[in-house]
Amino acid sequence: MPTVQHTVVDSPYEPLTLVAVDGILSRIHMTGQRHRPPEETFGEPDPRPFGEAVRQLDAYFAGELTEFDLPLHLVGTPFQLRVWEELCRIPYGETRTYGELAEALGNPNASRAVGLANGKNPVGIVVPCHRVVGAGGSLTGYGGGLDRKQRLLAFEAGTGESDALF
Repeated sequence: MPTVQHTVVDSPYEPLTLVAVDGILSRIHMTGQRHRPPEETFGEPDPRPFGEAVRQLDAYFAGELTEFDLPLHLVGTPFQLRVWEELCRIPYGETRTYGELAEALGNPNASRAVGLANGKNPVGIVVPCHRVVGAGGSLTGYGGGLDRKQRLLAFEAGTGESDALF
């Protein structure tokens, strides 16, 4: 049986709940996040597995880190895992459309499936699903809310104040 642990960390914006499976970051939950699982699934409270994740999140929110380098324990279908891997290729401060991601995955007709996989991303911010926009740059779906997505994008583009992120 895997060991599941969690910790709640303050960010400059709102608390984040980090969940680890066998000591490896598996999920990040935002306050008010759509599809947030029940807290019983977060495991025992224990901050020990999260030192590096917290350090990198702090550096990201301070504007000092543009790419995360963390081991992740991701559970998903093979397609979801491919989408999440592709999300990590979107450079900091840039966006891609669902269609562009589908094309990059070799299936230009899969933009809807890409959107569904994007919505199931368990480690938002670290796997930057907020960098995906609709055709023409429109803001569409984000588990943390469109306002949060807009602020994350503005923060990364350097056009928004980080203190107003959440």
